[in-house]
Amino acid sequence: MTVVVTGGVRGVGLGITTAFRAAGAHVITCARREPDGLPEGVGFERVDVRDADAVADFIGGIADLDVVVNNAGGTPYLPASEGDARRHAKVIELNLIAPLIVSRAANRVLQGRPGGGSIIMIGSVSGHRPSPGTAAYGAAKAGLDNLTASLAVEWAPRVRVNAVTVGMVRTEKSAMHYGDAAGVAAVARTVPLGRLAEPADVGHACVFLASPSAAYISGASLLLHGGGERPAFLDAAAQASTASPTRGQQPSTGDAIADTHTPDREDNA
Repeated sequence: MTVVVTGGVRGVGLGITTAFRAAGAHVITCARREPDGLPEGVGFERVDVRDADAVADFIGGIADLDVVVNNAGGTPYLPASEGDARRHAKVIELNLIAPLIVSRAANRVLQGRPGGGSIIMIGSVSGHRPSPGTAAYGAAKAGLDNLTASLAVEWAPRVRVNAVTVGMVRTEKSAMHYGDAAGVAAVARTVPLGRLAEPADVGHACVFLASPSAAYISGASLLLHGGGERPAFLDAAAQASTASPTRGQQPSTGDAIADTHTPDREDNA
């Protein structure tokens, strides 16, 4: 199996690269800058995934391609009211337009392969709920979900297209988002499984979606977020119950019972 992982040189991307390599795949990754090091046997090409011509040359030159993982992406913290419009547009370009560019190039190769192939998008829970401070990123990831479903229909039956929708991940940049070790631990406690994801968790999900075990899965979005996050209203209600002795009692006849159904919320991925 030959696999291309965009941005597969650090963080989540390196976790994906390492997982496919451990599964016996020939892995080629790309990024704008050369990495300090990669796992043994992993190939590297310097490619800007926003450059359609460069991507076409890179992907088109891999005749035995089987799988492409669109991992390259990211965003700075930038409230929507700040910065110029171009900065926000560049976030959308990297996180939505670039995966389309890479996927189009991959599809041209995979449609001609004897067994077809698989394309995997790395999405985010930021595309499933409000993403304050990273609105353009959240919008791009929401678009990536629809792109996944649409391409899965357009390119079937030769090419399967799926997404892994990722929650909070422990990487070398965790401190930038969550503070020191105590801050990271506090955030981890909000996840039902009690920890942040590791890059390897994302990698294992990608290996599954690329495998024969997922042969009938296409157009799907696999949530990889440890069960999400404990809804904030539950903690607020618990605190209120502690403060008021009448809280938590059964309502008497005639009391109104509020509808407490509230959408879950996730922290920025």
